[in-house]
Amino acid sequence: MSLAVPRPPIVLEEARKMLAFVRRDFLIAWSYRTAFFSDWLNLAFQIALFYFVGHLVNPALLPSYGGESVTYVEFVAVGIAVTSFMQIGLGRVVTVMRSEQLMGTLESLLLTPTAPTTVQLGSVMYDVLYVPIRTVVFLGLTALVLGAHFDPGGILPAAIVLIAFIPVVWGLGMISAAGIVVFRRGLGVVGLLTVLLTALSSTYFPLDVLPSWLETLARLNPISITLAAARGALLGGSGWSDVFPALRVLVPAAAVAIAFGVYAFRLALRTERRRGTLGLY
Repeated sequence: MSLAVPRPPIVLEEARKMLAFVRRDFLIAWSYRTAFFSDWLNLAFQIALFYFVGHLVNPALLPSYGGESVTYVEFVAVGIAVTSFMQIGLGRVVTVMRSEQLMGTLESLLLTPTAPTTVQLGSVMYDVLYVPIRTVVFLGLTALVLGAHFDPGGILPAAIVLIAFIPVVWGLGMISAAGIVVFRRGLGVVGLLTVLLTALSSTYFPLDVLPSWLETLARLNPISITLAAARGALLGGSGWSDVFPALRVLVPAAAVAIAFGVYAFRLALRTERRRGTLGLY
């Protein structure tokens, strides 16, 4: 008489699959060592580039934080650190779906007893772990090489804002991935969306240089809200005072983005399964 072995809880099973996704993506990244190390060289190039660009910018035209004036290098370093979460995260979610399509493994992957949400989250989990490390190294090199000053007390508040911002990116990524599943192509649209969100986010220049109507629109950009709070904490020493107002906007925005993203992705899967075209690319 055989005894039935109890299955582990479903949450634990899905968590184990997350680790499998992380291991897979790390091995893939490490197998392309040239691209892996080129990313770090690009990081060093960005630091050098904005060092020279900073000499062309009048510091008086930059906003102050906590009554403290900032250099252009400090201003843009925080901007790049935040937008890298969006650029890598959004691009990764979409690229993974497209890669699975082209390799013919998307249908097989979705036929496994794995929740679609786990597939989506697992696909970006490596970057969720990697990008913060990259960001810390980037800010550390900026401070060490270029003499940028960041308030150590603002690290935790800025990190909390970024944690609230990541689900917003993930939701947008799932909506974009749904479009990839249905229409097969669309990376150009995602790239355009990334450029527009970055351009209207005060990453490289203050928002007050924009026309008044565009400035009002740009201030509603989740990246602009995240950047304002992160800069206040890291550059102005505002601590939590700028964080809580940002969280009151980002947390509901994250909930809405994820809800729409999950719905759009599941709707795309149902549509393609009904058509029998899920395996096409």
